[in-house]
Amino acid sequence: MSPVFSPLARAVLDSFSEGVVVFDPGGQLVYANHPAEKLIDDLGGEIKRDATALLPQLARQGGRIAPLRVGGLKVGEAVYLPTGESGQSTLADREREAILLTLQGTGWRLAESARRLGISRTTLWRRLKEYGLHRDGRGRWSQAS
Repeated sequence: MSPVFSPLARAVLDSFSEGVVVFDPGGQLVYANHPAEKLIDDLGGEIKRDATALLPQLARQGGRIAPLRVGGLKVGEAVYLPTGESGQSTLADREREAILLTLQGTGWRLAESARRLGISRTTLWRRLKEYGLHRDGRGRWSQAS
């Protein structure tokens, strides 16, 4: 794997308890944290490390695929893999996950996300505030510091 990420970005990705796999725009694997490497190894060491070979298998393992974009330019794909501890998550954890997945699926359009979740926009705003998410001056979402 080529050194694509800064040391800080690599440290953040390495800290995730869920598996994280990143592919470049050409479909080549450029990063996998420890939980993801373990899962890939468990799938079989002979697997090619490209999106064509890995994505279907990671999806079957419960992987959630998200495009990585900078503005309108697609710069790759990330796959988030469950840790296998889903039976130990709280209702609040599952609610947070459902909200974040829905927001990602709608491109962070709040009204559409609230409609799909069956909650009011006010409730969605409250939950986002509880999760420490806020909009910056440019309308982008980020974790509150």
